[in-house]
Amino acid sequence: MASVNELIWDDTVLPFQLDRADMRGRMARIDAALGEMLAQHDYPKQVREVVAEAVLLAALIGQTMKLRWRFSLQIHGDGPLRMVVADYYAPKAEGESARMRAYATFDRDRLLPEAAPYSQLGKGTFGIMIDQGEGMAPYQGITPLVGSSLADCAETYFAQSEQLPTRFALTISASETAVRAGGIMLQHLPKASPHANGDGGSAEGGLLTGDDLVAGDDAENWTRATTLLATVTAPELLGPALTPDQVLLRLFHEETPRIYDAQPVRFGCSCSEAAVRKSLSIYSAKDIATMTTDAGTVTADCHFCGAHYTLDPASLGFEADKQAD
Repeated sequence: MASVNELIWDDTVLPFQLDRADMRGRMARIDAALGEMLAQHDYPKQVREVVAEAVLLAALIGQTMKLRWRFSLQIHGDGPLRMVVADYYAPKAEGESARMRAYATFDRDRLLPEAAPYSQLGKGTFGIMIDQGEGMAPYQGITPLVGSSLADCAETYFAQSEQLPTRFALTISASETAVRAGGIMLQHLPKASPHANGDGGSAEGGLLTGDDLVAGDDAENWTRATTLLATVTAPELLGPALTPDQVLLRLFHEETPRIYDAQPVRFGCSCSEAAVRKSLSIYSAKDIATMTTDAGTVTADCHFCGAHYTLDPASLGFEADKQAD
């Protein structure tokens, strides 16, 4: 039976700030919501672990999004694990849960049983997309796949693209029947960077790291806080012996942590018949005909939740839209 602490803190993101060190962060535990996302698919263990890490990162980063915005991690590789996508939908109103969804595409026959999950991606890109809603151009940023984890990629992204020193401590507990994820994100508050003039960094290929972006007292604070972060254990990140606020106080009590209200998250997909129709409205009647099955229908499946849609081809495409007008 789950403990009271576990029930309270599952599927939450807890924002905090370290006043003494001039840093902010989030701690997240994702359990039931992650289980629902993975239950939609028959993923091998290596794929499930990478998807779980992407979901955890999306929760930690996405929690800062404004109401109704969507944050998306989009990872593409040339290995047997070709793509991983994790979406975080900010609440529609204050007090509501955020929604998350995720999926992956892979070549099952090419997966390497003994290789580390992250290595199944091969070479590729780590992308971030922020959708601010109707009438606003989405923000996109891309950096290479680097290091030995998606967390390494995210740290490189923030250093290279945002000039923000960022550090993650993540853990994934994956069995054949369940996956649980927990982690902490630590980020220095924005300041003028010593590499703002475009100088190369200390990482492979001249990429920047968080350590490259701090100097003087900031460097001392950064080193102290990240050293403390490195002492966190997997049981602390996953619970249930300690709640997230207790973990943060254990790690950073000398940094004067200020803890804010937790953000609950749940599994939720944005797909709908209306969204499918909108995506098909760009096609002509000739195009729609090529999509029509022998049964005389057009079908569509959602990669995220597995929803299946069966539509009348006569009602689809831009020509059908013009007739409706």
